[in-house]
Amino acid sequence: MKRYLSKLTGGVAVCAIMIGAAGAVSAADSSVEVLHWWTSGGEASALNVLKEDLESNGVAWKDMPVAGGGGEQAMTVLRARVTAGNAPTAVQMLGFDIQDWAAEGALADLNAVAAKEGWDDVVPAALQRFAKHDGKWISAPVNVHSTNWVWANKKIFDELGIAQPTSWDELVAALDKIKGAGYTAVAHGGQPWQDATIFDAVVMSVGGPEFYKKAFVDLDTDALGSDQMKEAFDRMATLRSYVDDNFSGRDWNLASAMVIEGKAGVQFMGDWAKGEFLKAGQKPEEDFLCFRFPGTQGTVTFNSDQFAMFSVGEEGQAAQVKLASSIMAPSFQSAFNVVKGSVPARTDVSDEAFDACGKKGMKELAAANASGKLYGSMAHGHAAPAAVKNGIYDVVTAHFNGEFDSETAVEELVSAVEVAQ
Repeated sequence: MKRYLSKLTGGVAVCAIMIGAAGAVSAADSSVEVLHWWTSGGEASALNVLKEDLESNGVAWKDMPVAGGGGEQAMTVLRARVTAGNAPTAVQMLGFDIQDWAAEGALADLNAVAAKEGWDDVVPAALQRFAKHDGKWISAPVNVHSTNWVWANKKIFDELGIAQPTSWDELVAALDKIKGAGYTAVAHGGQPWQDATIFDAVVMSVGGPEFYKKAFVDLDTDALGSDQMKEAFDRMATLRSYVDDNFSGRDWNLASAMVIEGKAGVQFMGDWAKGEFLKAGQKPEEDFLCFRFPGTQGTVTFNSDQFAMFSVGEEGQAAQVKLASSIMAPSFQSAFNVVKGSVPARTDVSDEAFDACGKKGMKELAAANASGKLYGSMAHGHAAPAAVKNGIYDVVTAHFNGEFDSETAVEELVSAVEVAQ
């Protein structure tokens, strides 16, 4: 076995132990052990599409779910597994986490299957930024999730005569109507990654794509400490006034359920939320509405679930190649994303099987990719490394919970990003 001493972004030192013939997967050429955090109803349904597809190709699936919508718990479990010399075959990962593990030499080389199947020609460059390391494919992207969506209860909107808002002022007016009618206006779960998901969209709505890039990709101190950033925090404080008293610690899918059940008007969440609506038997434009966070139209902030393949020795490579090939097959990309709520990671997949929200998502993703307005989400690890992301989380959540006013939050944000770099 080879041992790699790694210091991951979160400051945790682990040993990445490569697994050979005595690795974690028994009968490695016919089974894969997959660590993931898809445990909600809609997510589990989507994952079954991958399990069944793989098993039809003669590869058994060993499931290792770790609950937690942002994936933080899953990454903690992964570090422990790798330290113990028992890495899974494949791991669901996001953004910079993939690059961190690749930098340590812990991930398998997928170049052969990628070249054979032409991944370079069909996967957007913004995704390849995370799926490749030093020119080598090290993960297979399952989907593209865009994060700047609003999910709304159509019955409530119709009852109150609310049109889909296209500006901040229109959004506030809509939320006032919903709250005034006795509903919870904004369904939200008070977890740092959920707070940051809203902040992503709010910052984009305040300053536009160039400001978003300066602040969260370039980590420009002037942008982070600007009046525009203070305005973003002010808007977060406004949104906080529309959240119910029991929001703290609520899982995202339970917030979705509030909209589904007609208890709340809207949820600001990535398009994985659509899977919950579909699981509940609801239909877009009949039972629920999907539209971009007002002020972010024409721009897409994204994350991409990918399965990174850990080095498991020659005995496990055949199963990994089958897994990667199954993930990247156009037929699977369509079948999976129809259920998951996301859109394909390939640009050559037909939208025929997708519902109205899916077709809209695919069209808007293609347009944003073509116009250069496709940006990795800060909240979901695709704009800045994990240490920076976590520092921003701390400030955004503290402000949302009333620990800082907006002016103090701006100062704390600049400091947090400086410390994290």
